[in-house]
Amino acid sequence: MSQQVAAVDTLFCHERSDGDFTVAVERDDERVLHGRLELKETDAGPRPARLRVRDGSEEEPHPPDQFVEIARRAARIRISEQTSRAGRDRLRAMFAGYQLADKVKAVRTCRRCARDGRYAPLTEATAIRADDEHICRSCAMRELDREANFRGLRSGARERLEELLLDVGDLDRITDLLSGDLDPEVTRFDTVSATTDEIDLVDTSTLSLHPGIQSKLEARFDTLLPVQSLAVENGAVDGADQLVVSATATGKTLIGEMAGLDRVLSGDGKMLFLVPLVALANQKHEQFEERYGDIADVTIRVGASRINDDGSRFDPDADIVVGTYEGIDHALRVGKDLGDIGTVVIDEVHTLGEQGRGHRLDGLISRLKHYTESRGYDAQWIYLSATVGNAEQLAHQLRATLIEFEERPVPIERHVTFAEAQEKPRIENRLVKRAFDTRSSKGYRGQTIIFTNSRRRCHEVARKLEYDAAPYHAGLDYGRRKTVERQFGNQDLAAVVTTAALAAGVDFPASQVIFDSLAMGIEWLTVQEFEQMLGRAGRPDYHDEGRVYLLVEPDGSYHGSQEMTEDEVAFKLLKGEMESVRTVYDESSAVEETLANLVVAGREAKRLNDRMIGEVPTKHALGKLLEFGFIDGLEPTRLGRVVCRHFLAPDEAFVMLDGIRKGRDPYKVVADLELREEA
Repeated sequence: MSQQVAAVDTLFCHERSDGDFTVAVERDDERVLHGRLELKETDAGPRPARLRVRDGSEEEPHPPDQFVEIARRAARIRISEQTSRAGRDRLRAMFAGYQLADKVKAVRTCRRCARDGRYAPLTEATAIRADDEHICRSCAMRELDREANFRGLRSGARERLEELLLDVGDLDRITDLLSGDLDPEVTRFDTVSATTDEIDLVDTSTLSLHPGIQSKLEARFDTLLPVQSLAVENGAVDGADQLVVSATATGKTLIGEMAGLDRVLSGDGKMLFLVPLVALANQKHEQFEERYGDIADVTIRVGASRINDDGSRFDPDADIVVGTYEGIDHALRVGKDLGDIGTVVIDEVHTLGEQGRGHRLDGLISRLKHYTESRGYDAQWIYLSATVGNAEQLAHQLRATLIEFEERPVPIERHVTFAEAQEKPRIENRLVKRAFDTRSSKGYRGQTIIFTNSRRRCHEVARKLEYDAAPYHAGLDYGRRKTVERQFGNQDLAAVVTTAALAAGVDFPASQVIFDSLAMGIEWLTVQEFEQMLGRAGRPDYHDEGRVYLLVEPDGSYHGSQEMTEDEVAFKLLKGEMESVRTVYDESSAVEETLANLVVAGREAKRLNDRMIGEVPTKHALGKLLEFGFIDGLEPTRLGRVVCRHFLAPDEAFVMLDGIRKGRDPYKVVADLELREEA
């Protein structure tokens, strides 16, 4: 026994419910003995009566004098403060009887550890509140781990909860978070501070633009915003091609407007303003009509015209053409004359990095450059984005000057809480009400954008909110979408519930963004998409700050193909770095873009391929086009032109051809195509 407890650091005693004492001996922070001590009263005072040492689940009796030997060898003797006053007095009297009183001290300890024979002293810095008492960090972590296991939480969420536990020091507040609690001190992940770089602002009166646009700018602004000033100083209104990377609501769009309208009014060609979504094109078209309709003709060209190309809304002779990528690309593929083009503005240019769509924007830019060059136009190109991880590289590939400005006009608080899918609307309702019932210093109510993963969920969540709310997605007709936009702008709606449509820049001045889901469809969000969405929270002309809430379903996923769970994804997104924008070509996309370049540029198609952002395997693509019967030599066949006109991937074309040749019902052919996409 004496050998076992040699060089003991601590002897710890804690009163049991039966009046005996749990004793523990530690050396180098490891327990080397755990036992039970019974005292007896003698004429000399309390003395050890029995000592039983635990060996596994059994207790073995030891001579009580060995406890005295342990006490003498201990560097310090500690008594738990949770021991009753009478119990402490008896222990102190016993140790004093052996001249050991100077070693004895009563300390605050973890009751759970003490009960199990572990010495865990508590300080203000280490104590964790739990069930109206304080416990040690180890016990709190074990309790949290049990709760996390029950909820199915993965590593990212566990790490965050552990960080919060140590920061907050309250186990109940952290476990409440797993039930959708909205305590801001617990839910807050971080605050992205507002930043303002010191930049000399350009006075609008010094711009020397065409009087038509100059007068409008001077009527609206005394000075340009910082990113606009940077762009002007680097040649934006002198014909320089630029890639402008700056946060949402910093004024990027006006850079393209200034450059384009100046050229339009000076007779140097029309402006194309291109966006990824029909909803965004409609909004930009309406804005441009309102702002510039008295000095320029404005028209719109969207992808829907690929199906029914009656030209009812599109005027190729207009001064300003607002279009979707696909709408303008379709015009090129079918040989429409777009007139003299002086300025091309590509909004949301980070779409180049999107799987499935990136290659089409890459091809469009190359084809549009061919169109302007072949007609002798010296067009100016302005590319806009809030989110690019490799801005310098992309600017070089686009042959554009990089204008990068990292200002955030208002701070954004980012919050995380956990909830099952059926509980999320209840939490969203509380957040929406809280925001709408609050006014900013500018006098505006707080309004909310809720992002979710499906159109059906949009309607489901909107119905469950107590304050006025509306779904907003591409499945709504144009009139309904415009009504929602107007109601939100008039502050008649507390919230809109949407899918990806609002992420791409449709202008809703929201103070709060809620992520009902971290997926779009069956795919998890990328960091780039996530940053684009949360950037919608907080507008400098309306709000003092923005708030973002992630409602995370522990162990949740939305499709069997998703390997990660929502709690893992949440912290990957919050801690992630912006992805680089790169266009990657597989065989199908290489064949599609090479065919489109052949249709538009004929034998110059290789030159178009070579200057695209992504690396296109031209020789292999040409071989496949010949094999598929889409080209004859370098001339597109009738089949090839149809495939190109309708933006069909080769395998989609073959599914349709096979169905037509076999006389299958068209709806069944469409069903086969849908099943292919889900496979």
